[in-house]
Amino acid sequence: MKNVLLITDKLITGGAETYFCKLENQLNHPDITVYTAAAMGELYSKIQYKKRFTPLSRKNHLHNLYVLWKKVRTCKIDIIHANSLRMVMYAVCVNRMLRKKVKILYTKHNVTVLEQKAKSFFCKLVNSYVHGVITVSRFEQEQLMNLGVNSGKLTTIYNGVDLNQFVFKEKSASLDCHIGLLARASKEKNHELFIEIASLLRDHEHMKFHIGGGGPDLQRIQELIHQQGLSEKIKIWGEVEDPEAFITKMDMLLLTSHREVFPMVVLEAMAVGTPMISIDVGGVKEAIADGDTGYLIPAYSPQAFAEKITALYAEQEQKQRFAKGARKKVEQHFTSSQMIASTANQYVNMSGKSF
Repeated sequence: MKNVLLITDKLITGGAETYFCKLENQLNHPDITVYTAAAMGELYSKIQYKKRFTPLSRKNHLHNLYVLWKKVRTCKIDIIHANSLRMVMYAVCVNRMLRKKVKILYTKHNVTVLEQKAKSFFCKLVNSYVHGVITVSRFEQEQLMNLGVNSGKLTTIYNGVDLNQFVFKEKSASLDCHIGLLARASKEKNHELFIEIASLLRDHEHMKFHIGGGGPDLQRIQELIHQQGLSEKIKIWGEVEDPEAFITKMDMLLLTSHREVFPMVVLEAMAVGTPMISIDVGGVKEAIADGDTGYLIPAYSPQAFAEKITALYAEQEQKQRFAKGARKKVEQHFTSSQMIASTANQYVNMSGKSF
């Protein structure tokens, strides 16, 4: 029997946090018990096994270290699965407080400041203290290898979509075209590009733009939209509690981010049949085949995005082809059941790993 402690920063809406909830909800293995810990947030309602959940503080790190140390000892934890780099730091500190060491597994969802500013320290941290790293795209695995992370520690396990939650819905032809962006309102998501695209298409009366997602930059984004005279063109939804409903209502979904590793929202759109037009960033090309299951834009050009939107708006058959091809690709490669099974195998196989 393996006891795993899965930890993440806080239960707010986001791709990494959704991943955390999927593992907590769906990883049912006869030889694995998963305990969880995180600071509270709106996704706490998604936690299924609340008796195995431990709340953490958002600010008191010493308190969190004590709580996790106690949890590891009480529940006889074998593996700490860290869902962020900060949680890796926690796990390393807890391990140093223990007589009997535990294994540390790290799922890397994002590009971290540490790897950008202090590459050698990042590599030393991972190579010296982390037993295994799950990358969510081949692109990220190659990036880490080039950075100097030991290739033997790296395994790619793609994010997965719950096909029962994200149900395919074929879109009927309509004059109105709803174009969405579902992303945290923060600088790296590059809402400015989305607003520029809407500005270029402001005279297309049937094209309506929608921004979903809360975050620290939401007010600034609203002010920018107002300054551009686009308040009637772009609707701000704020925090989206039902992402599948938002994505399904869109006729197209855009991704404009400066940085991504392998965003869940791309897979979710592909699953429900909403065509994706995405900047070619990170591992996105591993999901979207340009011209086959969506469009990839090579540069941060509002004109290039606008041209693809206009072309796709005019071609209903192309939209249907994208939608069906994307759904098929998700069913074959990016399901939550595949992700859960591969992660469970990782837990089982880690028992014999050492530095």
